[in-house]
Amino acid sequence: MNKHVIYMAAGNSRRFGSNKLLYHYQGKPLYRYGLDMAENFCRERDDCSLLVVSRYQEILKYAEKKKIRNVYSPDSDKGVSYTIRAALQALGPVPEEDFIVFVVADQPNLKAKTLKKLLELAEPGTETASVMYGEQPGNPAMFSAKLIPELLALQGDEGGRKVIRRHSCRYAYAEQEEELYDIDTPEAVKAF
Repeated sequence: MNKHVIYMAAGNSRRFGSNKLLYHYQGKPLYRYGLDMAENFCRERDDCSLLVVSRYQEILKYAEKKKIRNVYSPDSDKGVSYTIRAALQALGPVPEEDFIVFVVADQPNLKAKTLKKLLELAEPGTETASVMYGEQPGNPAMFSAKLIPELLALQGDEGGRKVIRRHSCRYAYAEQEEELYDIDTPEAVKAF
């Protein structure tokens, strides 16, 4: 049973005013915090692969330089469903017993320990799983590969939460609320 980690770095940054993923946050581009963590995490496991999906050449070139599989998603500006579809199509056929894990690129404080807790929920009978802090669910989220047709059927800006609502969901709890914070505005950067 493999876990296919999809690093989603293709967002629009509408509220940020510029490309937040390329914004330098504490010394490096924002997208690199989660990507570097996910790369190290997957490298240490033999049941885990990593795929970067982006529409930004800088991010794709960085992934190539690090020898991380990546896919260009030119239509991501139309909504998150396009990013999900591009990633799943790039994966190709996935055995039903596998799991798909979506990690978003604007959570610089996400810890490998929390990602590990989420992947520990990948077992027969698990339909979906999500990271949570307190009563607040967030990202990353994990899906049984059996749900790939539902993920591919998403439209526009519909994301994985729509699929999660239709299925049972298990939770992996983050130790710190900051792990679930995503940076959506310049003010949010200052809050860190």
